[in-house]
Amino acid sequence: MRKPRILVSNDDGYFSEGLQALVEAVSPLGEVWVVAPDREQSAASHAISLHRPLRIKEVRERWFAIDGTPTDCAYLAIVHLLKDARPTLMVSGINHGSNLAEDVTYSGTVAAAMEGALLGVPAIAFSLVARGTFDFAPAARFARALVTEALSRPLPNRMLLNVNIPGGVEPEGYSVTRLGRHSYGYGVVEKEDPRGRKYYWIGGSEYQHEDIPGSDCNAVHLAKRVSVTPLHLDLTDHGRLEDLGGWSLQGFARHELDGA
Repeated sequence: MRKPRILVSNDDGYFSEGLQALVEAVSPLGEVWVVAPDREQSAASHAISLHRPLRIKEVRERWFAIDGTPTDCAYLAIVHLLKDARPTLMVSGINHGSNLAEDVTYSGTVAAAMEGALLGVPAIAFSLVARGTFDFAPAARFARALVTEALSRPLPNRMLLNVNIPGGVEPEGYSVTRLGRHSYGYGVVEKEDPRGRKYYWIGGSEYQHEDIPGSDCNAVHLAKRVSVTPLHLDLTDHGRLEDLGGWSLQGFARHELDGA
């Protein structure tokens, strides 16, 4: 039987230590292809390059660097480079830092996996919750265990999992979680360049998270466990549908759609 194809990407670049650790972890499990950005693309979110050409550099066999975003990498890999046989599974990471709670809306690591899921390839994003010192060994071991289990069963085409591994410890287990809520503060630093023009750094450094039972933040920060959070791509706020149905817009009639 043909080995399952495993696509690996990230947002830290094709040269990153976290990507190397993930590749080594999953290589015994299938035919691994790496398609990753040629430079760091952290916080690129789900940006896709529609207004400029992209270049593909073959680093070595089945290993490619793209001068684009993580989303570009997933798209080019699935639609072009692996068009003869689509991946069985896509994995993204291991990210240098957390992707908990609201981070998933900014994360290039999660965006690469999300693009895979949108294109019909089950996908998992892995992140190591650490700062400064990164020991990827425990995260890589968990990644191998999770990918082994995922490959052993039929998966929905649009499956998307977001995994965060606590750093500095050997996790004793994992929890299936929901997204939590956290904040890095809302700082804006204003400075002046040598020519007298002002410039700004955005993004705070005062981390705090809400104590929400069952959340990814609680699992990682309080219980020191790996969090595995299933995400879905339907952003509809179903609880708001009925409320919006009661709005009255002068001069415009509201019509029910079939199936609404």
